[in-house]
Amino acid sequence: MAKEEKAKRMETDEAENEEPAVGAPDTEAEPEVEKETDPVRILEERIQELEEENSELKDQYLRKQADFENFRKRMIREKEDSIKFANTGLLLDIVSIIDDFERAIKSSADSKDFESFYSGIELIEKQFTGMLERKWGLKRFDSEGGPFDPEKHEAIAMEEGDSPVQIVLEDYQKGYMLHDRVMRHARVKVSSPKAEPPSRIEDDTPEVETREEKK
Repeated sequence: MAKEEKAKRMETDEAENEEPAVGAPDTEAEPEVEKETDPVRILEERIQELEEENSELKDQYLRKQADFENFRKRMIREKEDSIKFANTGLLLDIVSIIDDFERAIKSSADSKDFESFYSGIELIEKQFTGMLERKWGLKRFDSEGGPFDPEKHEAIAMEEGDSPVQIVLEDYQKGYMLHDRVMRHARVKVSSPKAEPPSRIEDDTPEVETREEKK
């Protein structure tokens, strides 16, 4: 009996002293496996990735917003400048006419010649209106003697005339057209047709002879 117990103890000691077999599971690696498959750890990593991505997208949005705001301000400034300086070409043409007026005034001041001054002013006026019509489409139209057109004329006075239709008798202020549109109505005096006399109503009742006619 003692021999059997001694043999069992020897077998137990040998089993404890034996090295683990190749390919046997390593209990120390188990925590690492659990670490990789831990759902909480995976969610935390995913949350961190999303936060980083959100931060990057927010920075991109702020940069785009700043670029758009700068673009909007630049467009507003360019629009204001274009409106502000839109009439530069017209004003340059007017400046040249002003130069002509200055030369005419200076010449008349030296010569004291009214006829020459009048001719110069008349020439400048023709050049000015011609330039406006040729380069800018602004045309002055005459109304006197023509039929009254409410689309082009503004009647500020009336006078009875012989014509059966309304005729412009006098052009107080010239009208202007810009291309094919009336820019300013002409202020005119218009003739009104004569009022027809009331028609005589014939009396068909028989005449009654007076006593004197009978005699």
